Amino acid sequence: MSSHEFVRAGAGLGHGLGGMVVTAVGYRSEGIPPTLHRGLPSPYLTLIFSLESPVVGGVTPEQARGPGASRTEIVVGGLHQRPAYIAQGGSEAGVQLAVHPLAARTLLGLPAGALTSELVTSGAEVLGKRAAEVRERLCEQRSWEDRFATLGTYLRERAAAGEDGAPVRSEVAEAWAWLARHRGAGTLTGLAEHVALSPRRLTSVFRAETGLSPKQAARLMRFQHARNTVVRSVAVGRAPDLARAAAECGYFDHSHLVRDFRQYTGVSPTAWLAEECRNIQAGGQLYGEE
Repeated sequence: MSSHEFVRAGAGLGHGLGGMVVTAVGYRSEGIPPTLHRGLPSPYLTLIFSLESPVVGGVTPEQARGPGASRTEIVVGGLHQRPAYIAQGGSEAGVQLAVHPLAARTLLGLPAGALTSELVTSGAEVLGKRAAEVRERLCEQRSWEDRFATLGTYLRERAAAGEDGAPVRSEVAEAWAWLARHRGAGTLTGLAEHVALSPRRLTSVFRAETGLSPKQAARLMRFQHARNTVVRSVAVGRAPDLARAAAECGYFDHSHLVRDFRQYTGVSPTAWLAEECRNIQAGGQLYGEE
């Protein structure tokens, strides 16, 4: 019989990080039949410390299951427009963090835009030897509370060391905040006027920092809001109302939400919910909730 455990970190992990870490979730699953998990795009960077075997994945189901799959014990994922496929089977455990993309310079030592060439990057290569040492300590610890405390200390150390690095342009920071406040709604023209840049110039500096254009980031934020709305309904036992979710989240109509589901998950909303029903019921989907 399979079992799934998801434990959300308290506010203590993010203390002193100023919103750089949006969520942190410890997970453990046992007795998993061989399957593929879809790691969905989101408006946050992904940082995973595996507590067991390496995370095995790829940009397609075939790659994730084949000899060309990526295998890494610490995963760093940038902002992307398609799902990552993770091969699962047996048991797995780890800690997954959603990191604000504008915190990448401080916490990771590089802008989020530098992470978009690969869907998944080895965290050891990005973070260095100290990250591997932290992972070993996490594996030795037996409580989620201790693991979250260890990660919080490590991230605060990195934040302190990265404070003197190149800052994020104020126009990009304000543009991201504006998009987040509007949950992906609004126009590029309105956003550009708000930050006093031309649409072309804003798109250029925004993409260099994050790896996405403002329009792509807006779509991701809107989809995240809609997906979370649907997931919350399923989590409390209600049938998802996609038409209502689309209307509440600023979509033109239901079909546009279905289009985004297909782009970001690779399948229809119904198929994705069927795949993820067990994880949703166990509390494992709202990693980046508003």
